[in-house]
Amino acid sequence: MHCPSCQHVDCKVIESRPSDDRVRRRRQCQECGERFTTMERIEYKYPQVVKKDGIREPFDPAKIMAGFRLACRKRPVTPEELSLAVERLSAKLRGTQVGEIPSAKLGKLVLEELKELDMVAYLRFASVYLEIASPDEFMDLLKPWMSTSRPGRRK
Repeated sequence: MHCPSCQHVDCKVIESRPSDDRVRRRRQCQECGERFTTMERIEYKYPQVVKKDGIREPFDPAKIMAGFRLACRKRPVTPEELSLAVERLSAKLRGTQVGEIPSAKLGKLVLEELKELDMVAYLRFASVYLEIASPDEFMDLLKPWMSTSRPGRRK
């Protein structure tokens, strides 16, 4: 780290504090004594997503958020709940320690989160993701909820 005052290379970390997805560090130049603050962004290692056609692309939490927003459109789900769901899913992926994840498995993880969040959102996403083509298939998807009184957080 270069000192912003004298450009000397040797700077000592005095204090570190985590804040959200960043680390704030107070530093002091060993040459001139100047103190300054740096912010470092934590870079998480996510697996590559392998699409049906074999194309690999980096995992993008923003895409997951967009899918959640679309599924939860006009539903009583707060933006904070959506953010927490995306963070839970992202944390699951960070914890897997694998280099690649099939898009089908990622879709199942999304469905699990939506099932806990909102039943209608789950059904919306599932109908597209699982390529539901008939009312009978849709009813098969609903059967687990019809047998229980509390399928998810919301009805």
